[in-house]
Amino acid sequence: MEPTAPLKRAQAALSRVTDFGPNSSNVKMYIYVPTRLAAKPPVIVAIHYCTGTAQAYYSGSPYAQLADQKGFIVIYPESPYSGTCWDVSSRATLTHNGGGNSNSIANMVNYTLNRYNGDASKVFVTGTSSGAMMTNVMAATYPELFAAGIVYSGTPAGCFYSQSGGVNQWNSSCANGQARGTPQVWAKMAFDMYPGYNGSRPKMQIYHGSADTTLNQNNYNETIKQWCGVFGYDYTRPDTTQANTPQSRYTTYTWGDHLVGVYAQGVGHSVPMRGSDDMKFFGL
Repeated sequence: MEPTAPLKRAQAALSRVTDFGPNSSNVKMYIYVPTRLAAKPPVIVAIHYCTGTAQAYYSGSPYAQLADQKGFIVIYPESPYSGTCWDVSSRATLTHNGGGNSNSIANMVNYTLNRYNGDASKVFVTGTSSGAMMTNVMAATYPELFAAGIVYSGTPAGCFYSQSGGVNQWNSSCANGQARGTPQVWAKMAFDMYPGYNGSRPKMQIYHGSADTTLNQNNYNETIKQWCGVFGYDYTRPDTTQANTPQSRYTTYTWGDHLVGVYAQGVGHSVPMRGSDDMKFFGL
Protein backbone atom coordinates (compact mmCIF):
# COMPACT_ATOMS: atom_id res chain seq x y z
CA MET A 1 0.00 0.00 0.00
CA GLU A 2 3.02 2.30 0.32
CA PRO A 3 3.57 4.77 -2.52
CA THR A 4 6.42 3.83 -4.86
CA ALA A 5 8.11 7.22 -4.38
CA PRO A 6 8.02 9.66 -1.46
CA LEU A 7 5.06 12.00 -1.78
CA LYS A 8 5.46 15.75 -1.47
CA ARG A 9 3.89 16.97 1.75
CA ALA A 10 0.43 18.47 1.40
CA GLN A 11 0.19 22.18 2.20
CA ALA A 12 -3.00 22.20 4.27
CA ALA A 13 -4.15 19.80 7.02
CA LEU A 14 -6.56 16.88 7.08
CA SER A 15 -9.53 17.75 9.29
CA ARG A 16 -12.42 15.82 10.81
CA VAL A 17 -16.04 16.76 10.12
CA THR A 18 -18.35 15.41 12.82
CA ASP A 19 -21.73 16.62 11.57
CA PHE A 20 -22.26 16.09 7.86
CA GLY A 21 -25.84 14.83 8.01
CA PRO A 22 -27.43 11.44 8.77
CA ASN A 23 -24.80 8.83 9.60
CA SER A 24 -26.53 5.80 11.08
CA SER A 25 -23.58 3.54 10.22
CA ASN A 26 -21.07 5.77 12.11
CA VAL A 27 -18.58 6.33 9.30
CA LYS A 28 -16.03 9.03 10.14
CA MET A 29 -15.53 11.91 7.71
CA TYR A 30 -12.18 13.57 7.10
CA ILE A 31 -11.69 16.29 4.52
CA TYR A 32 -8.76 17.96 2.79
CA VAL A 33 -9.45 21.50 1.62
CA PRO A 34 -6.44 23.03 -0.15
CA THR A 35 -5.29 26.55 0.67
CA ARG A 36 -6.01 27.67 -2.90
CA LEU A 37 -9.51 26.36 -3.53
CA ALA A 38 -11.14 26.54 -6.97
CA ALA A 39 -14.20 28.84 -7.20
CA LYS A 40 -16.45 25.81 -7.79
CA PRO A 41 -14.25 23.00 -6.57
CA PRO A 42 -14.52 19.45 -7.87
CA VAL A 43 -14.68 16.73 -5.18
CA ILE A 44 -12.83 13.40 -5.02
CA VAL A 45 -13.87 10.71 -2.52
CA ALA A 46 -10.81 8.56 -1.71
CA ILE A 47 -11.66 5.34 0.14
CA HIS A 48 -9.05 3.39 2.13
CA TYR A 49 -8.27 -0.35 2.24
CA CYS A 50 -8.85 -2.83 5.11
CA THR A 51 -6.61 -1.95 8.12
CA GLY A 52 -6.37 1.56 6.65
CA THR A 53 -7.50 4.90 8.03
CA ALA A 54 -8.35 8.26 6.54
CA GLN A 55 -4.97 9.55 7.74
CA ALA A 56 -3.11 6.60 6.17
CA TYR A 57 -4.83 7.05 2.81
CA TYR A 58 -4.28 10.82 2.95
CA SER A 59 -0.56 10.22 3.59
CA GLY A 60 -0.15 7.27 1.21
CA SER A 61 -2.11 8.50 -1.82
CA PRO A 62 -1.34 11.40 -4.18
CA TYR A 63 -4.70 13.18 -4.01
CA ALA A 64 -3.98 15.87 -1.36
CA GLN A 65 -0.86 17.01 -3.23
CA LEU A 66 -2.84 17.07 -6.48
CA ALA A 67 -5.58 19.06 -4.71
CA ASP A 68 -2.94 21.68 -3.82
CA GLN A 69 -2.12 21.99 -7.53
CA LYS A 70 -5.65 21.87 -8.92
CA GLY A 71 -7.92 23.29 -6.20
CA PHE A 72 -10.30 20.35 -5.68
CA ILE A 73 -11.43 18.93 -2.33
CA VAL A 74 -10.72 15.38 -1.14
CA ILE A 75 -13.06 13.49 1.19
CA TYR A 76 -11.44 10.60 3.09
CA PRO A 77 -14.14 8.45 4.75
CA GLU A 78 -13.00 6.14 7.56
CA SER A 79 -14.56 2.76 8.28
CA PRO A 80 -16.20 2.38 11.70
CA TYR A 81 -15.43 -1.34 12.06
CA SER A 82 -12.64 -3.24 13.77
CA GLY A 83 -10.13 -4.04 11.04
CA THR A 84 -11.50 -1.06 9.06
CA CYS A 85 -12.88 -2.93 6.07
CA TRP A 86 -15.98 -1.40 4.47
CA ASP A 87 -19.48 -2.82 4.66
CA VAL A 88 -20.09 -3.98 1.09
CA SER A 89 -22.20 -6.95 2.19
CA SER A 90 -25.39 -5.69 3.89
CA ARG A 91 -28.64 -4.91 2.10
CA ALA A 92 -28.51 -1.43 3.68
CA THR A 93 -25.18 -0.49 2.10
CA LEU A 94 -26.18 -2.04 -1.24
CA THR A 95 -29.35 0.11 -1.44
CA HIS A 96 -29.73 3.76 -2.45
CA ASN A 97 -30.59 5.72 0.72
CA GLY A 98 -30.48 2.43 2.65
CA GLY A 99 -28.72 3.82 5.71
CA GLY A 100 -25.44 1.87 5.39
CA ASN A 101 -21.85 2.98 4.78
CA SER A 102 -22.62 4.00 1.19
CA ASN A 103 -25.39 6.31 2.42
CA SER A 104 -23.05 7.98 4.92
CA ILE A 105 -20.44 8.58 2.20
CA ALA A 106 -23.09 10.03 -0.14
CA ASN A 107 -24.11 12.41 2.65
CA MET A 108 -20.48 13.52 2.98
CA VAL A 109 -20.51 14.43 -0.71
CA ASN A 110 -23.70 16.47 -0.42
CA TYR A 111 -22.40 18.23 2.69
CA THR A 112 -19.16 19.15 0.88
CA LEU A 113 -20.92 20.41 -2.26
CA ASN A 114 -23.16 22.65 -0.13
CA ARG A 115 -20.50 23.87 2.31
CA TYR A 116 -17.87 24.73 -0.32
CA ASN A 117 -20.05 25.59 -3.34
CA GLY A 118 -18.68 22.49 -5.07
CA ASP A 119 -19.17 21.54 -8.71
CA ALA A 120 -21.81 18.79 -8.62
CA SER A 121 -20.88 17.78 -12.19
CA LYS A 122 -17.31 16.99 -11.10
CA VAL A 123 -17.61 14.54 -8.23
CA PHE A 124 -15.40 11.43 -8.41
CA VAL A 125 -14.77 8.32 -6.35
CA THR A 126 -11.74 6.05 -6.06
CA GLY A 127 -10.38 3.48 -3.64
CA THR A 128 -8.02 0.61 -3.02
CA SER A 129 -8.95 -3.00 -2.12
CA SER A 130 -11.93 -2.79 0.27
CA GLY A 131 -12.13 0.87 -0.78
CA ALA A 132 -12.18 -0.28 -4.41
CA MET A 133 -15.12 -2.57 -3.62
CA MET A 134 -16.86 0.43 -2.05
CA THR A 135 -16.05 2.52 -5.13
CA ASN A 136 -18.02 0.05 -7.26
CA VAL A 137 -20.81 0.09 -4.66
CA MET A 138 -20.92 3.91 -4.63
CA ALA A 139 -21.11 3.98 -8.43
CA ALA A 140 -24.02 1.52 -8.35
CA THR A 141 -25.95 2.96 -5.39
CA TYR A 142 -25.43 6.68 -6.11
CA PRO A 143 -24.89 6.91 -9.89
CA GLU A 144 -26.39 10.42 -9.93
CA LEU A 145 -23.62 11.75 -7.65
CA PHE A 146 -20.53 10.68 -9.56
CA ALA A 147 -19.04 11.56 -12.94
CA ALA A 148 -16.40 8.81 -12.78
CA GLY A 149 -14.92 6.10 -10.57
CA ILE A 150 -11.48 4.46 -10.46
CA VAL A 151 -11.18 1.01 -8.86
CA TYR A 152 -7.80 -0.25 -7.65
CA SER A 153 -8.08 -4.02 -7.08
CA GLY A 154 -11.67 -4.54 -5.99
CA THR A 155 -14.67 -6.80 -6.64
CA PRO A 156 -17.99 -6.21 -8.46
CA ALA A 157 -20.72 -4.27 -6.68
CA GLY A 158 -22.79 -6.81 -4.74
CA CYS A 159 -20.22 -9.61 -4.99
CA PHE A 160 -19.77 -9.60 -1.19
CA TYR A 161 -23.54 -9.58 -0.55
CA SER A 162 -24.43 -11.55 2.59
CA GLN A 163 -27.54 -13.75 2.36
CA SER A 164 -27.77 -13.66 6.15
CA GLY A 165 -27.73 -9.86 6.16
CA GLY A 166 -24.26 -9.63 7.68
CA VAL A 167 -22.79 -6.15 8.00
CA ASN A 168 -19.11 -5.86 7.01
CA GLN A 169 -19.09 -9.61 6.24
CA TRP A 170 -16.14 -11.23 4.44
CA ASN A 171 -17.14 -13.31 1.41
CA SER A 172 -14.53 -15.95 0.62
CA SER A 173 -16.12 -17.25 -2.57
CA CYS A 174 -16.08 -13.73 -4.05
CA ALA A 175 -12.59 -12.93 -2.76
CA ASN A 176 -11.29 -16.22 -4.18
CA GLY A 177 -12.70 -15.46 -7.63
CA GLN A 178 -15.41 -18.14 -7.52
CA ALA A 179 -18.36 -15.74 -7.88
CA ARG A 180 -19.07 -15.72 -11.61
CA GLY A 181 -22.01 -14.36 -13.53
CA THR A 182 -23.14 -13.12 -16.92
CA PRO A 183 -22.94 -9.40 -17.65
CA GLN A 184 -26.75 -9.34 -17.38
CA VAL A 185 -26.76 -10.94 -13.91
CA TRP A 186 -24.06 -8.58 -12.60
CA ALA A 187 -25.78 -5.56 -14.18
CA LYS A 188 -29.10 -6.49 -12.57
CA MET A 189 -27.32 -6.58 -9.22
CA ALA A 190 -26.12 -3.00 -9.82
CA PHE A 191 -29.49 -1.79 -11.17
CA ASP A 192 -31.32 -3.28 -8.17
CA MET A 193 -29.28 -1.07 -5.83
CA TYR A 194 -31.19 1.95 -7.15
CA PRO A 195 -34.45 0.61 -8.63
CA GLY A 196 -36.08 2.75 -11.29
CA TYR A 197 -33.05 4.99 -11.85
CA ASN A 198 -32.63 5.92 -15.51
CA GLY A 199 -30.20 8.86 -15.36
CA SER A 200 -26.53 9.20 -16.18
CA ARG A 201 -23.95 6.85 -14.67
CA PRO A 202 -20.27 7.38 -13.91
CA LYS A 203 -17.64 6.20 -16.35
CA MET A 204 -15.44 3.56 -14.73
CA GLN A 205 -11.77 2.57 -14.81
CA ILE A 206 -10.86 -0.84 -13.35
CA TYR A 207 -7.30 -1.78 -12.33
CA HIS A 208 -6.33 -5.29 -11.22
CA GLY A 209 -3.17 -7.35 -10.93
CA SER A 210 -2.82 -10.85 -12.39
CA ALA A 211 -0.95 -12.06 -9.27
CA ASP A 212 -3.52 -10.87 -6.72
CA THR A 213 -3.90 -13.50 -3.99
CA THR A 214 -6.17 -11.38 -1.74
CA LEU A 215 -8.92 -10.59 -4.26
CA ASN A 216 -8.40 -13.14 -7.03
CA GLN A 217 -7.76 -11.73 -10.48
CA ASN A 218 -11.04 -13.17 -11.77
CA ASN A 219 -12.68 -10.28 -9.94
CA TYR A 220 -11.28 -8.09 -12.72
CA ASN A 221 -13.21 -10.10 -15.34
CA GLU A 222 -16.41 -10.08 -13.29
CA THR A 223 -16.19 -6.32 -12.63
CA ILE A 224 -15.65 -5.64 -16.33
CA LYS A 225 -18.63 -7.88 -17.10
CA GLN A 226 -20.76 -5.95 -14.60
CA TRP A 227 -20.05 -2.53 -16.08
CA CYS A 228 -20.29 -3.85 -19.65
CA GLY A 229 -23.74 -5.15 -18.70
CA VAL A 230 -24.70 -1.79 -17.19
CA PHE A 231 -23.49 0.20 -20.20
CA GLY A 232 -24.59 -2.27 -22.87
CA TYR A 233 -21.10 -3.19 -24.11
CA ASP A 234 -19.91 -6.61 -25.27
CA TYR A 235 -17.22 -7.53 -22.75
CA THR A 236 -15.68 -10.06 -25.15
CA ARG A 237 -15.03 -7.31 -27.71
CA PRO A 238 -13.22 -4.27 -26.33
CA ASP A 239 -12.99 -1.35 -28.77
CA THR A 240 -9.24 -0.97 -28.20
CA THR A 241 -6.48 -3.10 -26.68
CA GLN A 242 -3.14 -1.46 -25.92
CA ALA A 243 -0.23 -3.61 -24.73
CA ASN A 244 2.38 -2.16 -22.35
CA THR A 245 0.05 0.75 -21.54
CA PRO A 246 0.31 2.76 -19.31
CA GLN A 247 3.57 0.93 -18.51
CA SER A 248 5.37 -2.30 -19.27
CA ARG A 249 3.25 -5.45 -18.66
CA TYR A 250 0.05 -3.46 -18.17
CA THR A 251 -2.64 -3.88 -20.85
CA THR A 252 -5.36 -1.25 -21.26
CA TYR A 253 -8.74 -2.11 -22.77
CA THR A 254 -11.55 0.32 -23.60
CA TRP A 255 -15.25 -0.16 -24.20
CA GLY A 256 -17.19 2.81 -25.58
CA ASP A 257 -16.67 6.08 -23.70
CA HIS A 258 -17.59 4.73 -20.26
CA LEU A 259 -15.29 1.82 -19.41
CA VAL A 260 -11.52 1.25 -19.21
CA GLY A 261 -9.87 -1.89 -17.88
CA VAL A 262 -6.19 -2.00 -16.94
CA TYR A 263 -4.81 -5.50 -16.30
CA ALA A 264 -1.38 -5.53 -14.65
CA GLN A 265 0.60 -8.69 -15.42
CA GLY A 266 2.60 -9.96 -12.45
CA VAL A 267 1.25 -7.31 -10.06
CA GLY A 268 -0.18 -8.48 -6.73
CA HIS A 269 -2.58 -6.84 -4.29
CA SER A 270 -2.98 -4.05 -4.87
CA VAL A 271 -2.16 -2.10 -8.03
CA PRO A 272 -0.31 1.13 -7.11
CA MET A 273 -2.30 4.34 -7.54
CA ARG A 274 -1.52 6.46 -10.60
CA GLY A 275 -2.28 10.05 -9.60
CA SER A 276 -1.60 11.87 -12.87
CA ASP A 277 -3.44 9.21 -14.89
CA ASP A 278 -6.35 9.47 -12.46
CA MET A 279 -6.51 13.22 -13.08
CA LYS A 280 -6.68 12.62 -16.83
CA PHE A 281 -9.49 10.10 -16.44
CA PHE A 282 -11.37 12.50 -14.16
CA GLY A 283 -10.72 15.41 -16.53
CA LEU A 284 -9.04 17.49 -13.83
